[in-house]
Amino acid sequence: MKNLLAVFLLLCSWGVMGQTLREIKINCSYEELTAPDFIKAVEKSSGVCLLPIGILEKHGPHLPLGTDIYECRKIATTAAEQEYCVVFPTYYTGQINEARHQPGTIAYSSELIWKVLQETCDELSRNGMKKIIIVNGHGGNNDFLKFFCMSQLHSPKDYVLVFFQPSESPETSKKISSLRQTDTGGHADEMETSMMRFIRPDLVKTERAGTQSGKNQERLAEIPFQYTGIWWYANYPNHYAGDATKSSPELGRLIVESDASQLVQLIKILKHSNKIEELQNRFYKESADPLHTGQ
Repeated sequence: MKNLLAVFLLLCSWGVMGQTLREIKINCSYEELTAPDFIKAVEKSSGVCLLPIGILEKHGPHLPLGTDIYECRKIATTAAEQEYCVVFPTYYTGQINEARHQPGTIAYSSELIWKVLQETCDELSRNGMKKIIIVNGHGGNNDFLKFFCMSQLHSPKDYVLVFFQPSESPETSKKISSLRQTDTGGHADEMETSMMRFIRPDLVKTERAGTQSGKNQERLAEIPFQYTGIWWYANYPNHYAGDATKSSPELGRLIVESDASQLVQLIKILKHSNKIEELQNRFYKESADPLHTGQ
């Protein structure tokens, strides 16, 4: 009887211990953390926070308006589960003027998207997140985000801002090529549709993928040597670039896991490296007194 009691007590203690160990695991989703757990999350993440930025826009006739949001958040959360860091909530205040003619598009002013992103970064820093990584899911944000990052040098910041830039390794490129059935695209195409069929297949209307044209209309081909803001509309008035009828969940999984793997590497490096911060602070110091900068 005593032996049975001892075993029972031991099992109970293991249960309590197991529960304690489970409680130690901290959620990576910013919005799901309690205030006390947020403090632990900042420490456990070494102050690294992922800021996935998407948009609300048409993605052909077959994908949801929030496609870019789903994609960048999936990549971010997949990476955070492998190398702990905090993932900021759904964010969609980006640049999307080129799709204002399509239903469902939310296109905020340039002043607003700039101010919201700046204050978001400032607030994250105030809360201990000193290494912010932007994970972009929308091609129309790229120029805006690069300019935004460069503009952080205008005045001193007590945090570093990094724009995640994934690239395909020769091995991954070979695998993608073996799965792809089309060679054109750029928006709501085979690649993006494959990602969504992996991430949220319930939201993909595959039967509609061929009901609109995603071909480049080249309506400004007669005017060389120029760039104009209307270029996207001129080429892709349906806000659909490519052919999504050949998509596959296998291709989508490969793209997501490849990008997440590279993001994991970046997170690990930033956790242990202060190189960007050191160079940034040196730059701020020299820019405040340029006449005494070594020549």
